[in-house]
Amino acid sequence: MSSTLHCDVAVAAAAAPGACRHPRLVLAVAILASSLAFIDGSVVNVGLPAIARGLHAGAADLQWAINAYLLPLSALLLLGGAVGDRFGRGRILILGVAIFALATAVCAVAPTLAVLLLGRALQGAGAALLLPTSLAILGGAYSGKARGGAIGTWAAAGAAAGAIGPVIGGWLIDTVGWRAIFLLNLPVAAAAIGLAWRFVQDDTSDEAAPLDVAGSALATLGLGALTWGLTIGAGPGGWTASALALLVGGALLIAAFGAVEHRLGDRAMAPLAMFGSPTFVGLTLLTLLLYGALGGLLVLVPYELIEAAGYSATRAGAALLPFPLVMALASPASGALAGRIGSRTPLVVGSMLVATGLLLMLRVGAHTDYWTTVLPPILVIALGMAGAAAPLTTAVLNSVDARHTGSASGFNSTAARTGGLITTALLGAVLAAQGPGLTAEFHAAAVVGALACLAAAASGLALIGKGA
Repeated sequence: MSSTLHCDVAVAAAAAPGACRHPRLVLAVAILASSLAFIDGSVVNVGLPAIARGLHAGAADLQWAINAYLLPLSALLLLGGAVGDRFGRGRILILGVAIFALATAVCAVAPTLAVLLLGRALQGAGAALLLPTSLAILGGAYSGKARGGAIGTWAAAGAAAGAIGPVIGGWLIDTVGWRAIFLLNLPVAAAAIGLAWRFVQDDTSDEAAPLDVAGSALATLGLGALTWGLTIGAGPGGWTASALALLVGGALLIAAFGAVEHRLGDRAMAPLAMFGSPTFVGLTLLTLLLYGALGGLLVLVPYELIEAAGYSATRAGAALLPFPLVMALASPASGALAGRIGSRTPLVVGSMLVATGLLLMLRVGAHTDYWTTVLPPILVIALGMAGAAAPLTTAVLNSVDARHTGSASGFNSTAARTGGLITTALLGAVLAAQGPGLTAEFHAAAVVGALACLAAAASGLALIGKGA
């Protein structure tokens, strides 16, 4: 989940500042709570082969091990922020972390795949509550230059969690078993709840808009139907009548969601007025495509290294270690550059660099040497993402009027996760392949990802204003 970290920054930046007696402890709460999602997402990717063996899971099952989490998170993220505004961010944060911790325990002891998927879905629902509320709490605890420093500290901690999590998780898989990776979250959750209970002020807003329950339900059902249809269609069964029916049904539900949002106007969780800005539309398309390609990469690289190249889970987890580190180091310079020349050029060039890195992944295969074959594309992709991520945050906040900055930042974060959701649903052929066929499918997926990144660059050139 660390891949979406910079999209989340805008949520904190858009929050209204308020009085806070213990800002540093509130920062610690935000770091601990959001790290639950970042650690969990990256660790589960490394654990997919072990989960498949332990629960006798097929390719479609592995897709749902990821998407059972991403689906409620993507669909309910905006509602989670609104729930925090209405009922108190502190208590909703504690509720979200508690749900996440309970679901994590369910995953750790799951006797069957169905129970594991239930736990993953509950984790996604908990994350949809804790992520936006933790970031809104962080944004409200600081103002001015102090807010920028706090957000930078939060982002650096998130990058560190995304870097360390897969390594520790891989070691646990190799030495204890895959169930142990879920136990990583429990002490972090306990610390987050304890600090939030003691130090987070639980203010509520009487002026908060009514909750968009209908919109959230339609978004969840629509994304669920689309994901299910894509999973069936991309799998061994092909594009059957049921797969196509699910896609049509999902599209109709998403259209109904749009109609509800139009009726609610500015009271909607995703006000359609935002889409009157061509720049915001371009940024949304770029986010969906770029983070969709990246989400597929973060799932498939560990899987390919373990199943085809013979890496241990620990080595596969460590293989991606340079990615968050390079992003953490290079993103500040990218943000400063975007401040001088605008966001459009860094976004386009960054997307093209990611496409180049994905094409370099065509050299990865069986008996792959890490230093000469795996590391170079990871570095190129990391530099490309660092070039795009920080300017994306600024551009999203500047693309709409002041009334919609919170909705725009939340929607952009949702778009990033939805990109990963859709991509994972399309990975059936890769996850079902074995031996040389797995490497061939991995290479095909890398090419498709590169094309998606080029399409992201094209959408940036066509729709994002030069002054963005």
